[in-house]
Amino acid sequence: MNAKGQAYSNGSGGWKPFEQGLTISTRGSEGGEIIRDEEHADGARISLERSTLYNVPFAITCGIYGWMVHTRFFADEPGALAAYDQMKAAIASILELIVHESAVDTVSEAVEQFVENYP
Repeated sequence: MNAKGQAYSNGSGGWKPFEQGLTISTRGSEGGEIIRDEEHADGARISLERSTLYNVPFAITCGIYGWMVHTRFFADEPGALAAYDQMKAAIASILELIVHESAVDTVSEAVEQFVENYP
């Protein structure tokens, strides 16, 4: 069971709209308008915002519950959309380690590598 008491999913297919999509067009953590917002059943969330408070056109904020929160900024929408999908896949890979109860050091290294790969 995950942190929410739900059965674990099977990897990258576990993504669905966060809060049934009700967060779209609301204000996100970086002060922008949320245009994509998804949660993985195994305990992660990723959001894409447009027009942030920092005068940056796009921001992606993601987190793996209990492990990390990470934000990236982008100048253009195509770059942000491509990174969003890449980051979702990478997060799902880390979640697989957690689901299979990998050693804490293994998960920590994967999280560190994620932040390095997606600065």
